[in-house]
Amino acid sequence: MNIRKITAILGAGALSLLMMAPVLAVDPVPNITQGDALGVNYGVYTGLGQKDIRVTVGNIINVALSLLGIVAVVIVLIGGFEWMTAGGNEEKTGEAKKRIMAGVIGLAIILSA
Repeated sequence: MNIRKITAILGAGALSLLMMAPVLAVDPVPNITQGDALGVNYGVYTGLGQKDIRVTVGNIINVALSLLGIVAVVIVLIGGFEWMTAGGNEEKTGEAKKRIMAGVIGLAIILSA
């Protein structure tokens, strides 16, 4: 492919992405001054959540542990790939076994948390 075709394809793709109009559907903001001249109930209209901070921290910890679990599984997969491609080399096989054990230990720690 020559440069002109590549540029045309990329340009058409960028143009098609730019032509998509964003959806700006917004709920109308309630009139906060109506019946509340001091602004005492303004916090109700901000749209902020009412969750407890402990629930939010728990959700963050769950996401972090999920990501760490994915990393541990990838480490086990890499160790398995290294073992399969070691070709009988004892040194590479030993390193692969260590990597798999490290991944399994990491998974055990993550699952116990």
